[in-house]
Amino acid sequence: MITLTLVHRIPHLPCQSWTFNDSSVIRVGRASDNDVIVHSAVVSRHHLELRRWGCKWKIINLGSNGTYIDERSIKEAFLTNNTVVRLARSGPQLQISMEATQFKNLSKVPLTV
Repeated sequence: MITLTLVHRIPHLPCQSWTFNDSSVIRVGRASDNDVIVHSAVVSRHHLELRRWGCKWKIINLGSNGTYIDERSIKEAFLTNNTVVRLARSGPQLQISMEATQFKNLSKVPLTV
């Protein structure tokens, strides 16, 4: 499960969240065909994609105004839990929270040796 939360910069409070349980690709941007639609002039129509890679998530910048993690522009990066991503240099922020559900029932799977 992955949750994206749009966060107000001041006073750093959540204002909207989206949760995805079974998605392998999540698209974020201004256009109506995205999974997460963010209404801001600095956000590109198709700004970024999140792609599942095994039990990790990778963020891929698609926007002409850039995607930032820790004030650094990224093209691609693997995410850690509670990463805060900024859409454009002065744009909105998304906090990305992940729950590793793939391995919860691993001990119940019979092993063949």
